[in-house]
Amino acid sequence: MHVPSLIEKKRDGGILSDSELQFLIAGFTRGTIPDYQMSALAMAVYFRGMNFAEAVALTAAMRDSGEALDCRGQLAAALGRPMAVVDKHSTGGVGDKTSLVVAPLVAACGVAVPMISGRGLGPTGGTLDKLESIPGFRVDLTKDEFLAQLGAVGVAMIGQTEQIAPADRKLYALRDVTATVPSLPLITASIMSKKLAEGLDGLVLDVKWGGGAFMREQKQARELAEWMVRVGQQAGVRTAALLTDMNQPLGAAVGNALEVREAIETLRGGGPADLRELCLALAEEMLALAGVEGGRALLEERIASGAAMAKFEEMVAAQGGTSLDMDAQLAPLRADCAAADDGCVQRMDCARVGLVSMLLGAGRAKVSDAVDHGVGIEVLKKIGDGVQRGEPLARIYARDEGRLAPALEGLAACYEIGPEPVEPPRLILEAVR
Repeated sequence: MHVPSLIEKKRDGGILSDSELQFLIAGFTRGTIPDYQMSALAMAVYFRGMNFAEAVALTAAMRDSGEALDCRGQLAAALGRPMAVVDKHSTGGVGDKTSLVVAPLVAACGVAVPMISGRGLGPTGGTLDKLESIPGFRVDLTKDEFLAQLGAVGVAMIGQTEQIAPADRKLYALRDVTATVPSLPLITASIMSKKLAEGLDGLVLDVKWGGGAFMREQKQARELAEWMVRVGQQAGVRTAALLTDMNQPLGAAVGNALEVREAIETLRGGGPADLRELCLALAEEMLALAGVEGGRALLEERIASGAAMAKFEEMVAAQGGTSLDMDAQLAPLRADCAAADDGCVQRMDCARVGLVSMLLGAGRAKVSDAVDHGVGIEVLKKIGDGVQRGEPLARIYARDEGRLAPALEGLAACYEIGPEPVEPPRLILEAVR
């Protein structure tokens, strides 16, 4: 096949066949198709799009560019019995620490949860960064260690390996520097190729929209959710999605150690109401896909009995964690952002909250940046809350004095306070199944 002709075909709005997409992805993974040609193809896809059949073929080609884990088959062989394997993926948002709660909670109900995550890029750290704020926690398990822990504990949370869907890692790096990230088929293939390589029975997707999310418009997020669910089902994996609001931070904690502390509080039966509700909703979807009866009542019982927290502690110990005293990991400097007026929080600039946390050191602008696990923001007032002049809106945790003043100024600008009462936004908008 002739690569320029395939680029030209897509540039002019043509449909690429399964074999053509397989050829392109295989050649790009091997290095026989150079970056500049794949960049041109990505731009053609960005402008011309793909139909659903092309998205399915692209996802499969990227999935097959590396090795598959086959968690379902290998667990059944190791345990001598079948065990449902279900994962969860979020498109990410400010304060999103649901994986830390959902994974051990669902595992405490007898479902295996293999969670393979990436580094956070943007306002706050990703799941791996949060976990690494736990002293000693290892996210670099080998494949054999990962599968052994999955069988023994029921849950493992590790970083992406170079062997799983390597085409995605290469292609995303190109998309990031060629302004072709926001493409529906390319996003779908990127997320789903990695998840389908795990060998799952089921997959639940948390697709976020709003000011603090990757997808700013609800319509775009719904379309992405529908595509990913269809691609999963087409691949034989039971798939469902929740469309959730990210126009304000999820929970109160924004920052790695702060978020682990809040996740622990939630596993112990406390935590913010919105975080608890979303975690229960996602976990309920996972149980349904796994064929486990009991639903919400079973999940609440696992939290109340301490089983969910015990499973989290078991996972942490298995992966080398030595302490869950997260207060000891927090940065020493504290400062409160106070309300300038009486009234009610009308809206929040969620993206700016994330930016302030990144400027404190909680996130990274590029993958090579270091993350300070102890800094962050504790959001004390959210949309719909009443406030009085001088009352704290949020609390900053900082490592050095020089970052406090600009962080306070930036955080104050995140809040709009007015006299009229408003309803908080609905957290879970709809389910896509």
